[in-house]
Amino acid sequence: MDIEKRFNVWFRLGTRRHSLLVSFLVGVFCGLAAVLLKHTVHWTHSFVLSVTESWYGSILYLILPGVGVFLTYLIVRYIVRDNIGHGVTRILYAISRHRGRIRLHNTWSSILTSSVTIGFGGSVGAESPVVLTGAAIGSNVARFFKMDSKAMNLMVGCGAAAGVAAIFKAPLAGMVFTLEVLMLDLTLNSIVPLLVSAVSATLVSSFLLGEATLFHFVYNVPFDLAKTPYYLLLGLFTGLVSVYFTRMAMRMEGWFGRMKKHPYQKILLGALMLGVLIFFFPPLYGEGYESVQALFEGKASTLLHNSPLESLADNPWIILLFLLGLLALKVIAMAATTGGGGIGGSFAPTLFVGGVSGFFLCTCLNQGMNAGVGVANFVLVGMSGAMAGVMHAPLLGIFLIAELTGGYALLLPLMITATVAYITSSYFDKHSIYTQRLAAQGDLITHHKDKAVLTMLSLRNVIETDLVAVRPDDSLGQLVKAVAHSHRNIFPVTSPEDELLGILLLDDIRSIMFEADKYDDHFVRDFMSLPPAVVDLEENMSVVMDKFEDSGAWNLPVVHNGRYIGFVSKAKIFSAYRDMLVQFSNE
Repeated sequence: MDIEKRFNVWFRLGTRRHSLLVSFLVGVFCGLAAVLLKHTVHWTHSFVLSVTESWYGSILYLILPGVGVFLTYLIVRYIVRDNIGHGVTRILYAISRHRGRIRLHNTWSSILTSSVTIGFGGSVGAESPVVLTGAAIGSNVARFFKMDSKAMNLMVGCGAAAGVAAIFKAPLAGMVFTLEVLMLDLTLNSIVPLLVSAVSATLVSSFLLGEATLFHFVYNVPFDLAKTPYYLLLGLFTGLVSVYFTRMAMRMEGWFGRMKKHPYQKILLGALMLGVLIFFFPPLYGEGYESVQALFEGKASTLLHNSPLESLADNPWIILLFLLGLLALKVIAMAATTGGGGIGGSFAPTLFVGGVSGFFLCTCLNQGMNAGVGVANFVLVGMSGAMAGVMHAPLLGIFLIAELTGGYALLLPLMITATVAYITSSYFDKHSIYTQRLAAQGDLITHHKDKAVLTMLSLRNVIETDLVAVRPDDSLGQLVKAVAHSHRNIFPVTSPEDELLGILLLDDIRSIMFEADKYDDHFVRDFMSLPPAVVDLEENMSVVMDKFEDSGAWNLPVVHNGRYIGFVSKAKIFSAYRDMLVQFSNE
């Protein structure tokens, strides 16, 4: 008996009580992965900065982000050989379509590629790659212990929660991320393993990286209830900024996507765009957390360092215009990085835009209305609002910022701003930046259990291929022989190339099928008809059910590239749906 079997027999893993042990292991591995990512990004970034300190460094400052994108593309194409972009979206797709199965290479490939992209100055964040890494660790650990699909989905969520918890040292935010963004069911059986993974990952990360937090913050102006209208306004503003951020990201992604057949053109264009943007707006270089820290401290003028406007850094109006430029261009820099071939996430850019939004609005209120609101408070709360708007995750925005600041003194304004930002963003966009792609394809799993089960059903698993096909030139006599060898009352009519031409029902020939003297006078084409609807093999189950509803049919033909595949019946779908619902609901 090998080690794996002995381990499974000894622990009887796969049962609910021992899922806690697996979630603990997932948390530890994810904590180590987050530490590794932090160190590799820091090492790569330090190496790049040491090179740019020379007399020709200003030129390299423009070129190196593009070099990082190019190197990342080469790694993905020739080493990984798989698409690893859009980390959170890929996790959602794995849960929805692959029962939580994520390829083994994702446990290391996102760390390697994002380290190169971000270390060379790509305008993205490391959070989505570490979340995908964590989810892949959870999936493969669950597969190692031969856990069922439901337990595997839970371990995927545990890995994602552990990734967020480890990189931010915020276990509660990690758990909320999984429940709110990955839309895992909120049950006692899921909460406890999520907590175990998040806490264990945080402990590993804190032990190896120290207790230092991402931001150093001091409340400069305590929250005053009379300032509530200003935080409502901040929520509205960050909500609108979130709508712009999401739509521009989708538009840029589509634009780069149309160059799929010309990868080197994409890389060159992305590198040029990124270099030009960083030249005029240096804070767009890298994740941007140093710039957010400067805004906390009220040192907005330092953001203009190394920019063409540095000599005007004392002019408050120039600073405001510069901040507006950052708000508009950060998402473009992010899209240029990922569209060109770089690997990274929208987590850090969202926090960056939120912080800039808070500082910008605070400055306008204080200078224009003498509002007296705290700069650092607005920067933090603005970050929460942006997360709520872009990710459609108000609870994540609230608890992440609360944990990052080491206290809950701003809990009420965080709740106010995050809620308003979420409502504003949801009014314009039904789905978040992570779920828009999947929703358009019908691959999005939601908290609505009926819709979730329907999404998880695969059309390929319910296709019936035991129907006897006939040709339009077959005689009635040949058709009767086909009826004798079939136990179905429906017959697809196909061409010699298997192209679907129509269907024929047994009822259509019932009145004449026993008149032998007419067998050579009538043909299939005399009785065939067009089906009420046709299903394509690549269509998702929601579209299929809509076709059943609109046509009123109980059986519909399935085709792929014009060729007949089989039939799908409403009864077969309902049977599979019931089986899946039992499995999905079983606690």
